[in-house]
Amino acid sequence: MNCVKVNNISIGDGNPLVLIAGPCVIESEKLVLETADSIRTLAEKLKIPFIFKSSYRKDNRSSARSYQGLSLKEGLRALARVRSQVGVPVISDIHDAHDADRVADVLDIIQIPAYLCMQTSLVLAAARTGKPVNIKKGQFLAPEDVRHIVGKIEGEGNRNILLTERGSCFGYHNLVVDMRSFQIMRETGYPVVFDPTHAIRVYGISSSDPRGGTPQYVPALSRAAVAAGIDALFIETHPDCRSALCDAASMWPLQNLEELLVQVLAIDQCARSQKAFKYPGGAP
Repeated sequence: MNCVKVNNISIGDGNPLVLIAGPCVIESEKLVLETADSIRTLAEKLKIPFIFKSSYRKDNRSSARSYQGLSLKEGLRALARVRSQVGVPVISDIHDAHDADRVADVLDIIQIPAYLCMQTSLVLAAARTGKPVNIKKGQFLAPEDVRHIVGKIEGEGNRNILLTERGSCFGYHNLVVDMRSFQIMRETGYPVVFDPTHAIRVYGISSSDPRGGTPQYVPALSRAAVAAGIDALFIETHPDCRSALCDAASMWPLQNLEELLVQVLAIDQCARSQKAFKYPGGAP
């Protein structure tokens, strides 16, 4: 498997589980700095490599009046301060191919949103920066079909690729996580990531409505995914989820993050202590 290097963090190829975490969207520079610092302190305590996540813009909102984040300039400035003051790598979404060069100056990982994962111009623009690219697998896409996106990025000479599962369409409003997808996506040769905080969104209902998410299932899904052998866990978290301006109903409370990480790290240690094996005689 390819090992993706993000500063001093190695993802995949048997390296320790990595945490990617932060608020859904940048609400203020103060919030992201304080949240990033809190998670960094916790990550150091638990000895888990940490990459900070927050979107400078959320283009896919149910209403044009919904909060979409800061401007590109202000959002990148906030993320740059997280890098310099908190001292951790940062990842954020990109929605427009024209922004690729600007975000590459700040971001350590460029993320392609799930709804845009098949947008060729966007994927190629991100790939051409040479930065690691995290592909959020679209909820409409079978796990084996991420190979087409991988091929686009490899075609630009970039092999720093992460593949993130965040659930697949089940009916109209719910997502289901197929644990086989981690093994299937890993067959591309790249590290796999799991995002439980988007897997439990209830689509069609505003993310600010308490009915818009079922975060009580985040621990069970996270434990199962770690046992299945993921390389990184992607958690959207907030110090006050109820007042969050985006995905309030699905983010995991910051004050409960330690308890969750303690559980998944114990499972990760157990899973990694077991010898990997293949189905005898190949696939049936």
